[in-house]
Amino acid sequence: MPPLIFTPIPEIPLIQPGDDLPAILLEKMAAVGLKLLDGDILVLAQKIVSKSENRLVNLNEVKPSPRAIELGAAAEKDPRLVELMLQESRSVLRVRPGTIIVEHKAGFVCANAGIDHSNVEGRYGNPDDWVLLLPENADESAARIRSSIESQTGAKIGVMIIDSHGRAWRIGTVGISIGFSGIPGLVDLRGHQDMFGYTLRVTQVAVADELAGSASLVMGQADERVPAVHVRGFPFPLREGKFDELHRPIELDMFR
Repeated sequence: MPPLIFTPIPEIPLIQPGDDLPAILLEKMAAVGLKLLDGDILVLAQKIVSKSENRLVNLNEVKPSPRAIELGAAAEKDPRLVELMLQESRSVLRVRPGTIIVEHKAGFVCANAGIDHSNVEGRYGNPDDWVLLLPENADESAARIRSSIESQTGAKIGVMIIDSHGRAWRIGTVGISIGFSGIPGLVDLRGHQDMFGYTLRVTQVAVADELAGSASLVMGQADERVPAVHVRGFPFPLREGKFDELHRPIELDMFR
């Protein structure tokens, strides 16, 4: 099996609304002699995709609903921020001081609808008033970026967008996929045999999330300014995958 290699793409500038992400990525890869090959994958931090798509919101322009005011009091959060959480979510699952757990419109469960204050700079006024929403449809965002890069390079690649999420049973955040194009979300090993001949019955590997967690280590979580990672040696065939593969149906969710 070939090595799995993660290479940070250096010198990505601070992304602004309307920036051409594929062009920026290709320019920065070319500057360090990194040429895309068939089977390569680009892993992108959610923030640069959301910023390029102008998913910035100024809280002073948000009018909280009565429900947002109620939840804001319970969670000790700005009701304007809570209003955005409600707009970005299908349902509210849990509320406690400091945290609101929702089912995001994209289908995954996360804290605060993935809305972020960190490393966000607005266009005017107090930076503390600006927040960043997740991409409207991360699968479609990944597909657009992939299509543009493939048309310019001729390489058949995958593109994945990741974010940092907490987990229900463990402390700390990890990088997870929130949208992808050209890569599998799951690899189904049911029916395969292990090294002793035992036939696997339930094993499905969330390879997109495993890849996201590894790339997140390369990106860092604070001021590293590495929002894009090139991956070579992914040990499974690329295919047309969708984030829906990773959703656990509610009827199979023992905790909802």
